[in-house]
Amino acid sequence: MPNLVMLGPPGAGKGTQADRLALLRGVPKVSTGDTLRAAVQAGTPLGLQAKAIMERGGLVDDAVMIGIVRARLGQPDASRGFILDGFPRTVAQAEALDGIMAGRSPLVVIEIAVADDELLRRMLSRLVCKNCGTTADPGEAKSAGDACGRCGGPLVQRSDDNETTVRERLRVYARDTKPLLDYYRARKALRSIDGSQSPDRVTADLAAIVDGLNGGAA
Repeated sequence: MPNLVMLGPPGAGKGTQADRLALLRGVPKVSTGDTLRAAVQAGTPLGLQAKAIMERGGLVDDAVMIGIVRARLGQPDASRGFILDGFPRTVAQAEALDGIMAGRSPLVVIEIAVADDELLRRMLSRLVCKNCGTTADPGEAKSAGDACGRCGGPLVQRSDDNETTVRERLRVYARDTKPLLDYYRARKALRSIDGSQSPDRVTADLAAIVDGLNGGAA
């Protein structure tokens, strides 16, 4: 199993696809949000530093986030491969990730591409668990108030999933991520999947890319 980075705009389904692939291939999905929360809860030095920043209302800076990702990828369960979701977000973070990967199998970066109109439709209809925050699998027919498949809590619409906010998030993603896509495209490490297909079709395309890599990357 190669080391994967999942990229895609909000609503593209990269988190769902990363969950599915991690389960199928027996490697960890490393979500920066989950990793950050775990570091804070565990009280690690970097976690305490991040907690202090967040309690002041600030954003966790690159140095702290890179340190937390470095520590997570150094754990034994990531030695066979991993799927990164939410990192890197900038070229500076990508360059730091290159350093973390020294001596390991190369990275393969998979972009799940979806048109803005489809992303808007998805995010205005998506549901998350009120208790644990898990996003309902788009492959399942769910309605507000239904039970979360993970913890049983009620599914609700996110308060920030409104048209104005969603369009701004998509604009910021396009602005900030284009340099990152160009960075990996120049290294021939980037693969792209049509994310407008059904979730199961996207999963199949993702698995085909992984199988075609034969444990390595270009």
